[in-house]
Amino acid sequence: MPIALLVALAGSLVLHAAALFGTDLVLPGQGSESPRLEAELRPLPAAPAAKPEAPRRIARKPVPKHLTSRQATPPSIAPQPEPVVEIAPEQASTAEVAAPEPAQPLLPTQGAIRFVIFKDSLDLQVGRAEHRWEFAADGSYRLAGTTETSGLAALLKPVRLDIESRGRLVAGGLQPETFRSLKNGVDANENADFDWSTAVVRLSRDGSVREIAPGTQDILSLNYQLAYVARLEAGTALGVVTGKKYERYNLDSLGEEEIETPAGRFRTLHLRAMTDNTTEIWIALDLHRLPVKIRFTDKKGDSYSQMAAEIGLPAKPADP
Repeated sequence: MPIALLVALAGSLVLHAAALFGTDLVLPGQGSESPRLEAELRPLPAAPAAKPEAPRRIARKPVPKHLTSRQATPPSIAPQPEPVVEIAPEQASTAEVAAPEPAQPLLPTQGAIRFVIFKDSLDLQVGRAEHRWEFAADGSYRLAGTTETSGLAALLKPVRLDIESRGRLVAGGLQPETFRSLKNGVDANENADFDWSTAVVRLSRDGSVREIAPGTQDILSLNYQLAYVARLEAGTALGVVTGKKYERYNLDSLGEEEIETPAGRFRTLHLRAMTDNTTEIWIALDLHRLPVKIRFTDKKGDSYSQMAAEIGLPAKPADP
């Protein structure tokens, strides 16, 4: 019987391999083990006031006196942050404007979420992921994500993906400037550079330059930009850069849901964007609108769910 048992085990492994990796494995998030996060909240410095424009003198006949007028250039982003802000189209301007002042984060200034990843058709864990974020006092932010296969999936097809989004926090939320990606430690050539002065993004994959809408996000910052979108229960539309392409995500609201995750039970808002693939995000309404579940379904129908397993936030100061 030992030979029969070995044959059965080998057959089982082949079946699992075919089920898991008959197509390319797509992991929706990013994760590695790391110690519990400890963070210190720091106040943001006051931003410098914008330099006023010089007046322009206009002469008209037959009026004997010169008339002067000051034309105020409306800034592309409102200087005062709101608790939750709608993303509105930028107003055109030919005059230079001061850089937008840093906005106060609605999210904790630092944090981390660790996820487990399941292949839904098998109800089997195939990976783990981690997101980390930090908002600096100068208004910049950094988001980092790691995703890797685990368990049997790691034995059959070890994969590690690292992505990073860097940019600034402005009144409308996150404004990414660079997006970088690595696969198994090597540049995946799925990078993006944003130029907000001309509203374009350059994609490294094919070298193309695409015009982008105000409020456009990369595929990682999208999950955290949702904390800044007003009336999200009615749905929203955002430009999204995946590293391979730029497309428009029409995020439909599917209403409130209570879901159970390894990190606990959450009251969430369920959002769904349907493009060539389907992306679903559940944000915790009572926890800074953090993403606690993300599901990705590819065009072949293979679905992967990323569930929060641990959430690390800065400790609240003790009461005096």
